[in-house]
Amino acid sequence: MAKEKKKKTSFWKEFKAFISRGSILDMAVGVVIGSAFGAIVTALVNILLSVCLWAVPGGLKGLVTVLPAINSVQEGMNKSIGLGQKFAASDLQALGVKLAQTNYPGLAEGDAGWTSAVEGAKSTILSKYTLHGTKYTYNMSAVIDWGAFINAVISLIIIALVLFIIVKVAKAAHEARMNMTDDLARAQTKQEKGLPLSRREKKALALKAEADAKAAEEEAEKQRLAEEAAKNPTPEIALLMEIRDALVNKKSTKVATENADAAIAEKAE
Repeated sequence: MAKEKKKKTSFWKEFKAFISRGSILDMAVGVVIGSAFGAIVTALVNILLSVCLWAVPGGLKGLVTVLPAINSVQEGMNKSIGLGQKFAASDLQALGVKLAQTNYPGLAEGDAGWTSAVEGAKSTILSKYTLHGTKYTYNMSAVIDWGAFINAVISLIIIALVLFIIVKVAKAAHEARMNMTDDLARAQTKQEKGLPLSRREKKALALKAEADAKAAEEEAEKQRLAEEAAKNPTPEIALLMEIRDALVNKKSTKVATENADAAIAEKAE
């Protein structure tokens, strides 16, 4: 039992160390940001394609190709009344009427239950067809969704371009930082030897001096704020200081009393 408990504790310790790594946290942040960025890119692509395909009926979602049926399952609900592989969205009401008449031969327009029969037929049609732009396509048919394909390709191009720019900028910044470090090292060496400096080396020294001055100013400001806080403490800090002083005084009084009692005891002996 003790060995099993030790193994479980070791496992959770290793898991905690693994999940707390900087790379894991960075990856998690990257996944979240990537998901949000992907949603933005998808929305942007949809807007751009909607504008570009303004004249196409149904827009981006209307760019579909329904492949010919190779068996009866793909032909549609009822080809004889117009419910084949696809039909125009404007024909939904008429097809609902035809399907209601087929399902209920003795029912005519104006009879009791006619409206509910038509609406039920329309609901049945909508459950087996999907709207693509201005046309409904049969769910069992093979469909090539060109709009989704174009959207995915353009999204990939935009994301790849953005990542390329980010990597290029990061690489340039890293190279500039490395070059600055090299220039600073050479400039300091030349200064020690009294040799003339190049323009880049002078710039590196100037940036180093500016960074040191800024760091000195920040340190001085921190020290000034600390001194002001010590002189004018907040009510909470003042209360804590009073408690601290009271404890110190109490301890000092206790020590003094113990010393006095010890001295009296020695004299009494």
